[in-house]
Order: sequence, then structure tokens, then C-alpha cells
Amino acid sequence: MKRNNRKKLAVMLSTVMLMSVLPAAAFAESVNKPVGTSAVAQAAPSSGGDKMGEAFEAPVNVAITKEKAEALARQYVSIPKEYVLQGANLSMEMLAGGKRNSWGLDFVKKVNGKHLGSIYVRIHADKGQLLEFNSYTDNPSAKPTYPLKVERDAAQQIALQFIDKIASDYKAQLKYNPEYGVQLLPPLSGQVVHSLRFDRVVQDIPYVDNYIELEVDSEGHIQRFSLQWDDTITFPKVDAKLTLEEANAKLRAASDPKLAYIVPRNMQGKRKPVLSYELQAISIDAVTGEIKGPSKDAYFRAGTVSDTPLTDKPLGEEPKATTITEKQAADAVKAAFKLPAGAELNGSNYSENNNESTGKLEAYWHLNWSIKKDGKELGSASASVDGRNGVVRNFYTYTYNEQAPSGSPSVTVEQASALATDAVKKHLPWLTDELYLVKPDPKQYEGLSASENRQYYFNFVHKIHGAEVEFDRINVSIDSRTGEILNYDTNLSDFEYPADAPALIKKEQAVAEWLTYYRTQLTYRLIQQFSWNGQPIPIEKYNLMLASGEIKGNEVETATEAELVYRLVPRLMDEQVFLDAETGSWRNRDTGEATQLEKPKAQDIEGHFAQRQLELMVAYKALDVKDGQVRPNELVTRGELIKMLVLARNSGRLPSMLSSADSAGAKASFNDVAYGSNYFLYVESALEQNLIDVGDGSFNPGGKVSRDEMAELIVRALGYNALANYDHIFKATFKDATQIENKGQAAIVVGLKIMSLSDGKFLPKKQVTRGEASVAFFRYLQSRAELQEAPIRM
Repeated sequence: MKRNNRKKLAVMLSTVMLMSVLPAAAFAESVNKPVGTSAVAQAAPSSGGDKMGEAFEAPVNVAITKEKAEALARQYVSIPKEYVLQGANLSMEMLAGGKRNSWGLDFVKKVNGKHLGSIYVRIHADKGQLLEFNSYTDNPSAKPTYPLKVERDAAQQIALQFIDKIASDYKAQLKYNPEYGVQLLPPLSGQVVHSLRFDRVVQDIPYVDNYIELEVDSEGHIQRFSLQWDDTITFPKVDAKLTLEEANAKLRAASDPKLAYIVPRNMQGKRKPVLSYELQAISIDAVTGEIKGPSKDAYFRAGTVSDTPLTDKPLGEEPKATTITEKQAADAVKAAFKLPAGAELNGSNYSENNNESTGKLEAYWHLNWSIKKDGKELGSASASVDGRNGVVRNFYTYTYNEQAPSGSPSVTVEQASALATDAVKKHLPWLTDELYLVKPDPKQYEGLSASENRQYYFNFVHKIHGAEVEFDRINVSIDSRTGEILNYDTNLSDFEYPADAPALIKKEQAVAEWLTYYRTQLTYRLIQQFSWNGQPIPIEKYNLMLASGEIKGNEVETATEAELVYRLVPRLMDEQVFLDAETGSWRNRDTGEATQLEKPKAQDIEGHFAQRQLELMVAYKALDVKDGQVRPNELVTRGELIKMLVLARNSGRLPSMLSSADSAGAKASFNDVAYGSNYFLYVESALEQNLIDVGDGSFNPGGKVSRDEMAELIVRALGYNALANYDHIFKATFKDATQIENKGQAAIVVGLKIMSLSDGKFLPKKQVTRGEASVAFFRYLQSRAELQEAPIRM
């Protein structure tokens, strides 16, 4: 066994390789020679350092040996000598018209048994081209700097220089993708990585699935390189294609927005469904204008939603609320579904939950059965029952080690569909006029034996006033041999809806709005079809069957082709949005608040001393813009200042709902900042972080702020407030020191150059303007990065 282990070709690290912190300059010395055959010929086996296992000749048929691959990796990436080869892996991947072999090499650095760094490199095993690298270095002394030393434009130039040295043969076929990886909001931390992509261009048209991607950090270090390229693709030659205007007209005509009820995740106040017009991105053939569906590798689709509900009117009423015992819950399951013979109840659990989304109490019985025969356990069953009305919400049964059936299924897909529909009618009679069957494509089950298709799967959509309720679901699976229900799963929300359908904007208006959200892109897309035994199979099933050993790769036929399409692509935004179907306005999908696709720009800060800092605050909505005016010289309010501080401490992220907050009506800590206020989350977050005190219970969000107050707030945010209260440590030698209440805090913010003096005076009583507050918090971000200290190692 030991001998066989020594002869294993590869030992792959099980951990995911993280990003590197190696400077771009570190690669310069090793990439002066052109990449290609010449580089392979010049590469010599590496010397020095520990080697992986014993030397042996691997039974592989590739041009690049493991030793040459290691030499190339060390040449391209300039791997330090203390990094030794830990593992190597030779893998093959299928391309559109062939295959590619590559070496994956793992280098690690260890000191006294501690893992201090790792570098992963992937080399083309026939051509020697660098395909990928990424690395991780354990460097606890590293700290971010703010603002960034290297902005995105400079990072782009660093990336191009690296491409020119490592993959110069590809440079002429690349076009920079200005939208990929863009951080639309200015960073509030020095810990930033610029993600850059250069797309492949074929016949002056970008093929966005082939590219070179790099990551460059804010210090100018290249952290990752990835060459995603397939030279075997055959691209169609197009003599004539639709113009952009013609394509847009086709896309507009084909767009069909759907109504949906959604519930924003972090909606303040009582959460409630909102009607939205949803429009999924579509594609058209760039030559014919034909609407293109999903790629052929997504052959097994969910199906088509029925045009009509299960019934015109409900078949019954929802059971009235009562108290359900364990026995009543178990009896409800037995009456609703056929429990297998020998089923014995072996566990139960009752739970109650106050649903924060609806503000209502939920109660459920969870029941479990074991299925036995002749004392031997054969399987299990489980169910959940609504503890308020006895309605079975979920049911599942499974038989262990059941012999795979042979022959064709006894139940047809049509018969199974009828059985699933009857089950839903029986268990949810009060909703049958709102439930729609998702009819599966019959081709999905064609030619499959009973062993390949043991169950039919069906979904039902819940619609109210013609709008799909996106958070409700009903799934049913039917045994293809017996017709019995194997799985019944419902998740139905308890929100309240209007009795009558509300007035909506016209579909044409919805389409027009959505087409301002999308942009039209001309590109290629790759269509790949897998076939097994003459039947198409989806790529997910192919991968699963291949991994399980059910099929071999050479048993599956593949056909790949590229097609030219116009497709809708979402615009770059710093938030997810939806279109309110009643008002026609855009709203934030997370909070439900009104928003705009085009962010308002301040027109009154050009040339202002705080222009850059004000733009930062406006970008994060810490300051509002009204009629194009940010009013930099107006006094900042307490609410605005706290919002600035909390956003700065959270690196721009919205503070999460507090653990004590109940969506149906959270208790506010201040009597003048109620739940639902624009400042509620920020004020409560500041209180939780001990940045402010409750005091007399009033916060006064519209009140003005003095320089003395702002100094204390900033020092608290830095974590030095307790220390600042020792006056003998921080002496304020200002001309007006006697007027300063928070002397230590004033000394700290002046010493750190966060706030400045005026003719030697601190002016503690002077009220702060919006522009001055913006500058102070920008400088706070700088000081926070400078003061960050690595932990002391004992």
C-alpha cells in the first residue's frame, strides 16, 4: 500500500486557495521571456528545497512534465525558494472542440509547522501557458491605508503590464471590460481589491465567456490571474446582422413583464407585500431577431405555468383557528396521506414562533414515523401540521435500500399530474382559485426507465390578482410506479392582501422603464448539448452521473456551437431594485424605499473645499440631495452626523436589524426616533456600539452639532473616549481651552489632524456645517487605518 501511495500522481490541498499579497514588481524578473514553446524549452527543473515524495516517472502523456511545470510556475510567478511543492495534479477538461490538460501545483510555506503561505499555479500541460495563479500570505502586520494608494485606473495599467509579460499572445484579442468588478460606491476602507476583466474579441465583437481576469489590491499587488480561453470554438461568420436600433425594437416587442408580489427583506415597520412588475433579461438572434430561450445545456426546464387556476372558485374554506393536539395532528396526516404499512410514530415536536414578517404567531407539530417490517426498519416518514388549524403543511416518506425498479414507469406523466393536482385541491381547497399548475415538458421524461425516473415532480404557483407570490411555493412528487405521494411541501405566507385588484401602470410603461434599466449587448454565447443513449441530458445531470460512475465520459456525445445574440444586460447599480407596479417608480428591493436608476448629483459643490468628501457622503446617502443641491454650508443635523459615523464604521454597509427589533413594531430607545424613521437603524446601531447615550430619552435628530460634540463622537468611534477623559494625558493647549468641555477628545482629534484649529482656537461652541462634517469623517477614515495595529504575538 505504501508503495502505491508513493506512486500516486497528485496530492491536492483540500483548502480553497485564498488571494495573494505579492507585489506586481515581484513578477517582473521572471516574465521577461515570451510565453510559449520557447519558454518551455528554456525551462529547467527546479533545484533546491524539499521535493514532493520520491522521484518517479509519472505515467502521463503530455508535453510538459511535472518538473517542467514546476520550473515554469516558478519562472512566471517568481515563487520564493522557501515555498516548496506540496502537491501536483494533472487534470483534463473538455473544450468546445477538444480537450486541454493542465498541471495544478500547490506550493506552501511552513515555519515551525505553521502554515504561513500558499501559492496555487495552473499550467497548460501541452503548451506551457500560465492559466491561473492565486496565493495567500499570513501577514498579520499588514494594515490597510486610506485613501487607496492604487485606484482602479492605476490597477488597470498594472494588470496590462502583467498580461503583456505573461500572456502577450492574447493581448491583441482583448478588450477591457469597464463595467466588470466596478465598485460603484467609493470605498470606505483601504482593504479593497480591484477585479479587472479583459474580454476576448472575435470579429470586433466581445465574447464575454472568454477572458483574462486579474485582481489587484489597493497597494498595487496582483493577487490573482485567470486565463479563461477556448481556442477550439468555431464562431459563425456573419455578413449581415440587425442594427442596435432594430434589435432594441425586437427586444421591446418581445418583453413581457410579469406581475409579482414581493416583500423587501429589510422593510422598516410592518412588512407587507408590494406589487412589482418583473422583467427577466432575454436574448434574440442577432441575425434573424428570433427570441432565444435558455441555453440548450439547460434543457430540463421547470415547465410552463397554466393559463388558468385549478378552479374558478375556491372549493372550500380555510379551517378556523383552534388548538391542535399531537393525536389530532397525527390523525390529520393519516387522513391526508397514505402512510406505509408498519409506520410507527417515534417522535414529535411542538413549536411556536412569532413571525416577524407578518406579526402573527405560528405553531407547528413536527412528527416522525419509522417504517418497520418483521422488526426490521425499512424507512421513515415525516410531516408538519399547522398547530392552529390542523392543516398538513409538509409530508415526506422514504424507503431505505429499495431495489431499483426495472421496465417503464407504471404511471404516465399525465396521470401523475392529475394525482398531484387532486392532492393540492384536497389539502388547500380555499386556495384552488389562486393556484396554477406548472406543467412540465413531457420530453423531460421521454425514454427514461423506472430506475431512471422514480418520481415525477410538480410545482404550483400562487397568484393573487394575477400576480405571482414569489415567496410562496407548493411542491409535490409522485411515485412513478404506484402513483402515491412521496413528498408534499407547502410554504405559504400569512400576509394580508387587498380584496380588490389595485390600479396598475400599463404594461407598455413597465417595459419602457425596464428597458432603461437594461442595456443591449451584442455578444456570442456558447450552446452545448449533452446526449446519452440518444437522449438529451442537462449538464447538471451529466456531471452527477459522471461523478457517481453511472456513466463514463466517452459514453456521452457533445455538440457545441457559438451563436451571435443581442441580449439584455442589467445596468451597473449599487443596489437591487424593483419596479412598483402601482406607481411606476423604482424601489430598493432590500428596504422598499424609493430610489432612482440615475443617482442624483450635487450641483452646488463644484470647487468647494469639501467637494470630494461631500461626494462620498452623498454616494452613501448620508447626506440628501434636493433639487440638485447638497447645501454644503448648511449646518449638519445630529441625525445626519450619526448616519455618517455608523456608515463609516460599517464600511458603508447598512446596519442590520437589531436582535431586539421586531419587524411588526420594534421598541425605539429614543422617544423622538421612532421605528420607521429614516435614522432609526443608525441611531439604534450607534447606541448599541456605545457611541451615544440614552440620556433623558430624547435624541433630537434635527438638532445642530457643536465642534465639541463632534470631537467626542469621533473619539468614541476610534475607541479612545475613556482614555481621553484623563485630562493629564491629553492636554489641550488651545487659546480657548477653558471653554472646551471635552478637552482630551479635542486634543486627540486635533493631534490626529481630523479637526483643525482657527488662529490657535478650537471653537468648541461653533456649529458644524455639512461640508465640515464630511471632511472630518473622511479624515476619521484615514486615521482609523493609520491607527490599526497588528496584534502582539507572545
